[in-house]
Amino acid sequence: MATPPGARETARRATTHPHPATTGTPLLLTGANVVMPTGTVKGGQVAVEGRYLTAATPANAHVIDASGHWLVPGFVDLHNHGGGGASFSGTADDALTAIHTHRRHGTTTLVASTVTDDMDVLVRQAGLLSELTEQGDLAGIHFEGPFISPCRKGAHSEALLRDPDPADVRKLLDAARGTARMVTLATELPGGLDSVRLLVDQGVIAAVGHTDATYEQTVQAIDAGATVATHLFNAMPPLGHRAPGPIAALLQDERITVELINDGTHLHPASLALAFRHAGAHRVAFITDAMDAAGIGDGRYLLGPLEVEVSEGVARLVEGGSIAGSTLTQDRAFKRAVTVDRIPVEDVVTALSATPARVLGLSDTVGSLEPGKDADLVLLDENFDVKGVMRRGDWVVDPQLG
Repeated sequence: MATPPGARETARRATTHPHPATTGTPLLLTGANVVMPTGTVKGGQVAVEGRYLTAATPANAHVIDASGHWLVPGFVDLHNHGGGGASFSGTADDALTAIHTHRRHGTTTLVASTVTDDMDVLVRQAGLLSELTEQGDLAGIHFEGPFISPCRKGAHSEALLRDPDPADVRKLLDAARGTARMVTLATELPGGLDSVRLLVDQGVIAAVGHTDATYEQTVQAIDAGATVATHLFNAMPPLGHRAPGPIAALLQDERITVELINDGTHLHPASLALAFRHAGAHRVAFITDAMDAAGIGDGRYLLGPLEVEVSEGVARLVEGGSIAGSTLTQDRAFKRAVTVDRIPVEDVVTALSATPARVLGLSDTVGSLEPGKDADLVLLDENFDVKGVMRRGDWVVDPQLG
């Protein structure tokens, strides 16, 4: 399905050729509000040498005065289907277009999410995405579908859904060659709990989502090893006072990290506030659930085999009108969280970087601005707009401080 005229080619030219590296030139960013795990350091500094952040000021460092700006860790997105007019269900070139689109908006660590399709198609896609993971472009693969409930399918083709048979789950894991990070399951379906146990045994995150489970069934899934709630509130029964359903079980259990889509469409601000205040930033992972239109604009797209209409930034299925992912980028989620939801900057940084990095088991390398970690950082102005992005010591978006 064509994107708006010229948009995809424009995005490809803009995103597949990042700015030249600064490799070999030590760097010192000074004067910014630097958000650290212990709090914000006003007038702080961050030193970069090669690929890494360093505690000591490098000799002969190039100094950049970032006064009046914020320096935060690069964003980590657990759940993303595409952007820049391309998706992770397409070619390797499509995937790279999506990756670089989101990097320009501050997402320096990204997990590619698939969408329900034929098993053979998903197996082929897993092979392609595993190669991009092995070469360092992705942080892994998230299989969202086909093991989800037809009652809560959202923007997934009902004809292609199937029960979470552990043999089928294993087939996808094998195709991913050790790069599968997460699988979303309706754990109440036949084979659901056994598949959760399989995933745990294989070191893969079992996520509860697109589910029609009861409260009790969700508790069983958590006890079996599920640790993530796929876009909490969305594609699951609403919270009830006699039948609390999965939302209550997922919110109340300290073992669960809850994904939230903070685009102003998927969640009412009160629902987001409820989840954030109850779970705390250490259990919230802001995600985009982005599809092709992220970073592009309105038009008609495909999400897997389904046609999507994006109007005024909201993506819905042409047939049925269900919300079909988002057009969100993580910088917009950041700005909305601070300026609209009034969440403290430090907590937003935790939900956008530290928490998802922990969930992925990557806290030793990304998720905070600490010496020894990858030099992944985002430079924001006083209005929380992106003015620079660095990944592994290279500028993806050159600093704009004028």
